[in-house]
Amino acid sequence: MAVKYIFVTGGVVSGLGKGITAASLGRLLKARGYKVTMQKFDPYINIDPGTMNPVQHGEVYVTDDGAETDLDLGHYERFIDESLTKNSNVTTGKVYWSVLNKERRGDYGGGTVQVIPHITNEIKSRFYRQKDVTDDYDGPGLDTEIAIIEVGGTVGDIESQPYLEAIRQFRAEIGYGNSMLIHVTLVPYLACSRELKTKPTQASVKDLQGLGIQPDVIVCRMEHPMTESIRNKIALFCNVPKENVIENEDMDVLYEVPMALEEEHLAQVACKCLQIPCPDPDLADWKQMLYDWKHPEKEVTVALVGKYVELHDAYLSVVEALSAAGAYNHVKVNIDWVDSEDISGYNAAERLKNCGGVLVPGGFGTRGLAGKIAAVKYARENNVPFLGICLGMQMAIVEFARDVLGYADANTVEVDPDTEHPVIHLMPDQEGVTDIGGTLRLGSYPCVLTPGTKVAELYGTGKTTERHRHRYEVNNAYRDELQANGMKLAGMSPDGRIVEMIELENHPFFCATQAHPEFKSRPNRPHPLFRGFVGAIASRTK
Repeated sequence: MAVKYIFVTGGVVSGLGKGITAASLGRLLKARGYKVTMQKFDPYINIDPGTMNPVQHGEVYVTDDGAETDLDLGHYERFIDESLTKNSNVTTGKVYWSVLNKERRGDYGGGTVQVIPHITNEIKSRFYRQKDVTDDYDGPGLDTEIAIIEVGGTVGDIESQPYLEAIRQFRAEIGYGNSMLIHVTLVPYLACSRELKTKPTQASVKDLQGLGIQPDVIVCRMEHPMTESIRNKIALFCNVPKENVIENEDMDVLYEVPMALEEEHLAQVACKCLQIPCPDPDLADWKQMLYDWKHPEKEVTVALVGKYVELHDAYLSVVEALSAAGAYNHVKVNIDWVDSEDISGYNAAERLKNCGGVLVPGGFGTRGLAGKIAAVKYARENNVPFLGICLGMQMAIVEFARDVLGYADANTVEVDPDTEHPVIHLMPDQEGVTDIGGTLRLGSYPCVLTPGTKVAELYGTGKTTERHRHRYEVNNAYRDELQANGMKLAGMSPDGRIVEMIELENHPFFCATQAHPEFKSRPNRPHPLFRGFVGAIASRTK
């Protein structure tokens, strides 16, 4: 199979949306029948984001094969609808770890190990497609795979330089007709003079050129429409054809970006640069999704009760899954961000009274757990639709054990290792584990759904797989008591040992899962649990 490469870099400032640009192009190329895969190269020295504080870095996205990755991989998967792998997120930490291990083994034959060529060679080795890409892809007549590779950070950052040098070398090695480089920059608008300024873009491209790299396409992030004179100016001073200067304005709905870039002919430009055909795209499903997204029949409000609510990116995939479920149910989902440290049994009813549903997401540590338990209790006692995710399910078990089973001290051993009623305890294979990074129960695991449950009805099948990220589980010693008092074990591991999902009898919608279903939700195919949760709220909302 022929492989073509698209590199995406950023200039001027961080946070421009390189990942959205890359993912949108991936959607447009996939709509033309190409097999698309994506990678993110992050310049930080952490091995992965698994040990990072969500308030600093946002959510940790988990792949089917158990990699803890940057949140941009969530965007990639949602846009191109492909399951990515541990090879899809590379950090400087991983690169240096590999090189240092090779040096310790003597792989370099006693030579001096340097950034060039050893670090750059290691980076290049991660560009080349591995055997997880098959050579017998039977797509619609296009025997080409396109790898879209985003480099995190901003051109000019010291930590990004080895990646840019690796790109320069790699493009020369494979031939320039087999690759292209898209540079995403900011074109700011000065209100005082009422004009767009191109100088930051020119300076950023000059930095790239100084490293021996000429961008093929410049995608301009801007708040005001691009004029013809601005397009001509950027083309002239940045040494690219005028049609390769692409406007990318902010959109009301994130998933409108592919359609806006289609209007700018980005896919046609990319196919021309890569010397491949550019058939008409099939975007009918995407257009229908956007229509549903932008034409809700009513609005609903969901209380998202978490301890990282000051940074919404900490729950990015949850938010996207809720919005997708809203579009499916023809409603707009408004999120009420509830800090779990600001809620208790005393004020939960007042704080949550205007919310049609309550969602308690995942998390770690002891901070804010009392507020999450109070939110669960409010939803259970007042027949308010509830969805618990990972820690949210564990808190639902704790609340039920305290207020229904009567075990006032019931707890998770994460909070109270000495509780007499450890309804949530450490998984057996986590005993003795001291390292934090990469040691959780991670990745995709199968789940057998209990016939007759709401969960089984939503999935429409007897078994499924979901992605996980946790150390603790339901203590099976309490399983019989939970069931005898109205809690259904709606999903179990195939061996029957691990409780994967629960729901309550005689409740409009009270479901929780140990997994992270948000990671498998797609904008045009919302996850069944989110779909059912929002549907239950919508049915109760005038």
